[in-house]
Amino acid sequence: MDAPGTATPFSTLIRTASHQQHTEAETSTFMGDLLGGRLGVDAYTRYTEQLWFVYRALEDGAESLRSDPAAGPFIRSELMRSTELERDLAHLRGPGWREGLAPLPATAAYAERVAECARTWPAGYIAHHYTRYLGDLSGGQIIRDKAEKTWGFARKGDGVRFYVFEEIANPAAFKRGYRELLDAVDADDLEKQRIIDECKRAFALNTAVFRELGEVFPLSA
Repeated sequence: MDAPGTATPFSTLIRTASHQQHTEAETSTFMGDLLGGRLGVDAYTRYTEQLWFVYRALEDGAESLRSDPAAGPFIRSELMRSTELERDLAHLRGPGWREGLAPLPATAAYAERVAECARTWPAGYIAHHYTRYLGDLSGGQIIRDKAEKTWGFARKGDGVRFYVFEEIANPAAFKRGYRELLDAVDADDLEKQRIIDECKRAFALNTAVFRELGEVFPLSA
């Protein structure tokens, strides 16, 4: 494989380098059971709660990064998910949805790492931004479709609004533009390798959340 900065675009390097971790996250037992319709809406609700903690860390840190040369170009209001997550949680848990809401230990660790990158390492923040939002625009649509069919949510309505990007009319074109931003990222080769390593870490943190969710919702075989 080419080293970062030579013939291979950075967007390709970051995708191929994290492929194994990405696959591990996608093929977790919990996600397989959830998408297979073997878990109840309570498991989907708990998963949505965990997402809220992670996206709050992502988006609370975003505003201060708008002027950063590396992370700034990635901060796009049409991607922000916190408001949609809160609407989903109000639908799933009721108006008092914040009461008793607590992250799993793995979720707390994930959210803290995102917040730490936002505070101290903007280029590292890009790795978390990439793994979350590009995933939402891609595989997230499979989750939305399954959730609608399994638990009867209105199509693109309350309960699945997290997966609906109202302001992105053409997701394929948006993802192409995002990859172009990655290719043009303001970072040298060493920093690009560190971003790739952080991307792997992001997937591992996500997989740990799935593992803990799987312990909370084991299938009684």
